[in-house]
Amino acid sequence: MERKPVEVVVLSDLHLGTYGCQANEIVNYLRSIQPQLLILNGDIIDIWQFSKRFFPVAHMQVLKEIFSLLSHGTRVIYITGNHDEALRRYSGMRIGNLELADKFVMEMNGKMTWFFHGDVFDRTTKGSAKFIAKLGGYGYDLLILINSILNKLLVLLGREKMSFSKKVKNSVKKAVSWIADFEQTAAELAIEKQYDYVVCGHIHQPQKRVITTKNGSVTYLNSGDWIENLSALEYNRGIWEIVYYDPAAFKEKLAPVVAMDKHLPKLDVLADTIHHYLYSLQVDQP
Repeated sequence: MERKPVEVVVLSDLHLGTYGCQANEIVNYLRSIQPQLLILNGDIIDIWQFSKRFFPVAHMQVLKEIFSLLSHGTRVIYITGNHDEALRRYSGMRIGNLELADKFVMEMNGKMTWFFHGDVFDRTTKGSAKFIAKLGGYGYDLLILINSILNKLLVLLGREKMSFSKKVKNSVKKAVSWIADFEQTAAELAIEKQYDYVVCGHIHQPQKRVITTKNGSVTYLNSGDWIENLSALEYNRGIWEIVYYDPAAFKEKLAPVVAMDKHLPKLDVLADTIHHYLYSLQVDQP
């Protein structure tokens, strides 16, 4: 299988180091693309739940694939989330093609796009509620582990897989309302800052929709996660698209990464202004 050239890829909520992380699928996806720009939009390594006793080879292979892309010319922006917030003290650090940031803004083909994880809107990740959020994270990880075991049994029985957490989210009105509020808040802030697109992660809910308020409109995007949805965002020729991992697409042998062709048309990005945005833009606290 030839690698697909992509202008921009956004991945978030991989949660490496947890039982729920679908690391083999992430590796396959990374081996299928060759992006000019890879944006890791938070919760990539789950430092909250990190354990020396659990970091499988497949999880390490994900990191290896990212560094392989880096070494062959892909620019990687790692935006910190709440589960990897320990890295925020190093925000602004640049090593070769790798940059660490809390948020990221760039102009792509005349459109301003704002990237950030989204935990700034979530009060449960702040202060005294943070301890409860961490406990919830362990509970969620255990639920996913039990769910994966059950799904293996269902597959052996010839039945469809199911997702406990999706059923809970979709059936609890409060959860549905919280997701809607999150998307609305992100959109309102983006409209206020006069951006054309706002790209988040955090809520594990893939989405692409235009949100309009009395002050304007913005396209809200969310890359989803690699625990349940196995989704990413891809940008090509001015169009954003949500892509989902398809196991059937990876039956062929995946091609190795190659050096970025210097003659390829480059993404129209105001690269020289990006670094300054990282320090000049502030997200309002709730």
